[in-house]
Amino acid sequence: MTASPLARSYLFVPANRPDRYGKALASGADAVIVDLEDAVAPAAKTQARDTLADWLAQQANQQANQQDKLWVRINAADTEWYADDVRCFANAPIAGIVLPKADDCDAIRNIAQHFVGPRSRSRLLPLIETAVGIAQMRDIARAQHVERLVFGSIDLQVDLGIQCEPQESELTHLRVEMVIASRLANIAQPVDGVTTTFDDLPFLEHAVSRARRIGFGAKLCIHPRQVGIVNQGFLPSADEITWARAVMAAVAQSDGGAISLNGKMIDKPVIMQAEKFLRLIGEAQLI
Repeated sequence: MTASPLARSYLFVPANRPDRYGKALASGADAVIVDLEDAVAPAAKTQARDTLADWLAQQANQQANQQDKLWVRINAADTEWYADDVRCFANAPIAGIVLPKADDCDAIRNIAQHFVGPRSRSRLLPLIETAVGIAQMRDIARAQHVERLVFGSIDLQVDLGIQCEPQESELTHLRVEMVIASRLANIAQPVDGVTTTFDDLPFLEHAVSRARRIGFGAKLCIHPRQVGIVNQGFLPSADEITWARAVMAAVAQSDGGAISLNGKMIDKPVIMQAEKFLRLIGEAQLI
């Protein structure tokens, strides 16, 4: 099976709203996270799990690419719903499992033990949203089946007692630490947390730009209105594409000697960045 390009946008949808599953999948989001955790009240969690499981069974004969886009955020490992969530979805025909409150590798190893069925994609997205999770982040990033880390910015602020200004500059160093942990583990660039304001699109554009500059490769979305801006924001700009093409043209015309463009030297890191920009365009066209 050919691996799908990495998602730029992950759109949440409540597990107890099956009427929204299809709409979320059709929203243009690269991936959809059906949420059994924060979006569902405790009294409704068991029914929400059953609802999602029934819906997946009904979709069994649909095109696989729909299920390949769908992740399930289960309940945290210290809750009464966790074990049944894992048993129900570890081998379901979905993209993978989102693990909230990922504080160590124990829950990851536990879930991995259930990745045994022929339909399992064996993929995990750990949400780092506590001080303990931050402290264990490098080990979590190296754990088997982890595709990329996810920054749980809202819960993390509460756990740390941080009161952020709108731009969340207080969390910048923790975001950089997540990028470093991901690079050291040789996994994909991490996923940035949600922007809770969904009617201020310029503010969202700024948040996406900040995340991309820091080294993130995707972002969580809470509303379909955010998807287009997030998808576009994690692609190279028109100026970057023009620059990348000019760099590669200069490389193609060189004779192996020193290369310059617009008065600036072109060395290996510059070429690698240009190649990355052009590769991202190609990947985007395949999603």
